[in-house]
Amino acid sequence: MTAATHESAAPARSAAQPAPAPQARKVRGREERGLGASLALHGTLILATLIAAFPVAWIFFISLGPKDAWQQPGKVLDDFSLHNYTDVLSHSDLPKWFLNTVIVAGGTTALGVFLAATAGYAVSRMKFPGSRQLMWTFLVTQMFPSIVLIVPLYLLMSDLNLLDNYLGLILAYATTAVPFCAWMMKGYFDTIPKEIDEAGRVDGLTPFGTFWRLIVPLAKPGLAVTAFYSFLTAWGEVAYATQFMQSDHYTLAVGIRTFAQDQRPDWAWTSATAIIITIPAALVFMLVQRSLVSGLTAGGTKS
Repeated sequence: MTAATHESAAPARSAAQPAPAPQARKVRGREERGLGASLALHGTLILATLIAAFPVAWIFFISLGPKDAWQQPGKVLDDFSLHNYTDVLSHSDLPKWFLNTVIVAGGTTALGVFLAATAGYAVSRMKFPGSRQLMWTFLVTQMFPSIVLIVPLYLLMSDLNLLDNYLGLILAYATTAVPFCAWMMKGYFDTIPKEIDEAGRVDGLTPFGTFWRLIVPLAKPGLAVTAFYSFLTAWGEVAYATQFMQSDHYTLAVGIRTFAQDQRPDWAWTSATAIIITIPAALVFMLVQRSLVSGLTAGGTKS
């Protein structure tokens, strides 16, 4: 009797227990990748890096060999030294060209950052007649290739006695750097709350004081990108420097052409000088790389 009761109760308890719920399928997050996708992504990135770095690495390799290493790269291993760098630094005008380039690039960077920041802030914060037309004018100037502007700029600089002059070349480069940088800085200033400007006025700051003491410290990422773009505009430019400057004021990008004459090009000095030119640009990039991403993307959304 008791055994039968227990046997009948057991199925009843089993029937009363709910069936186990099926396990929910794990949904993969947006940033989670499978093994195959990760391998494909990293493989593609590695391949792209190798393709981008190979020309620079090859030029550096050739610069460490004899003068005919570009024809017979195997000779580099037999004569592996830095003699091309010492020769080009001591037996050419490279130091003078380097100084000229530093002056022009530094002046372009300072002028470009100042004009772009002030113009971008004025359009972002102040409503004045012609502000919209000013920004559209900046945009229209970007539609023309720089080569088209050489003749009018040459005539203008000739009338102003700015040919073969550092200031003339700096102003010419500013015509390329400032329009793009002003648009970028305007978008960055739009992301900074206007309440900060109002707080500055309450504290008795002038509009320029508010800009200099409150806004500029907050806009460092955007200013870093502006400085980097202005620096690169002047550091490696060839067309303007060739037309507006004489041999005593050649920049690096123009001076290196003197090593590649039609009769007897000196590829050893050319490759060594090319590597020397890339070093300052790489150093500037390393200094501002933390601010590049935030500075470039800040203007994409308006807070």
